[in-house]
Amino acid sequence: MNILALNPGSTSTRLALFEFELLKWESTISHHSENFKSFKSVIEEKNIRKEKIMTELHFRKVEIGKLDAIVARGGLLAPLESGVYTINNAMLKDLKANTYGEHASNLGALLAQEIAGLAGIPAFIVDPPVVDEMDEIARLSGLPEIKRKSIFHTLNHKAIARTIAAKLGLQYRDAHFIVVHMGGGISVGAHKKGRVIDVNNALEGEGPMSPERTGNLPAGDVIRLLLSGRYTCEELIKCVTRCGGMYAYLGTADFYEVIKRKEKGDKKADLIIKTMAYQVAKEIGAMATVLKGRIHAIILTGGLSQSKQFTDLIKKRISFLGKVIVMKSTCEMTALANGALRVLKGEEKALEYIPGGCCTTP
Repeated sequence: MNILALNPGSTSTRLALFEFELLKWESTISHHSENFKSFKSVIEEKNIRKEKIMTELHFRKVEIGKLDAIVARGGLLAPLESGVYTINNAMLKDLKANTYGEHASNLGALLAQEIAGLAGIPAFIVDPPVVDEMDEIARLSGLPEIKRKSIFHTLNHKAIARTIAAKLGLQYRDAHFIVVHMGGGISVGAHKKGRVIDVNNALEGEGPMSPERTGNLPAGDVIRLLLSGRYTCEELIKCVTRCGGMYAYLGTADFYEVIKRKEKGDKKADLIIKTMAYQVAKEIGAMATVLKGRIHAIILTGGLSQSKQFTDLIKKRISFLGKVIVMKSTCEMTALANGALRVLKGEEKALEYIPGGCCTTP
């Protein structure tokens, strides 16, 4: 069985071809932000990305007709349970309209469905970022009109947690982990017996500051800033979700450029790196209380975990909590392919997306 996996991010689209569980090749298509500058919505990027994907497949001599399925990273949808989902019209409609928010991951299902349609093969998403397994006590915010949302790097959280559980001789359903995905956004989740019972909303301003996002902000100051007229509501949301954090302080979201600045003696770059590590550690401490201190491991993963300098700063503050494991590579592409493979082999039934957050098993 040949499975093509797609993973669109803000500045790249990752592709991987699998034959059963075996990775045959993986490629990253980089996108210059200038190419998307004139677009009003991330959905308008679809055709450019599709063209580049098809060019890459042609270069790799991949025949669409010989694929058995295409699987993509899921986007911002209604809250869902963990699993593999068949891409259907209701899902595509919500993603095209950005009904539940805008993010590059919204393009995954759209691209997968269009390419799969060329060959008449099934298309899926796996563990989209809106998987919601939070305990009821974690949903209250302090204001009845505002509910806390579960929006995080579900795909990698779940895949990494299962991988580490196996290495420790545990079943994921029996394990207690704190998983930290550190990329353009940073999510810190408390995994208890196979469920993520609490996690910061990594897209909309919860948790630690990240390369692109502000993280927690004082609510009163945000309200006053909005009412000052300096920003429109849309502009302020963009600041929080795409132009905040490290980018707001240093003018770049490239973490490794900031590391180079720090090594050249830039004190502000050094301060921002230390602040991000401090805030990540603080969020891990909060999740430790969620698990009542019963933690099999704290797992650091994502792009920023490749920086030993950064992970060491975090480890110095949290090592007293228990075992800390750094996973420099992510498992997202393999997790996508394995999800589709389980469905194709009949080991798992694909779920059907229904608007509003329900799902059904056909």
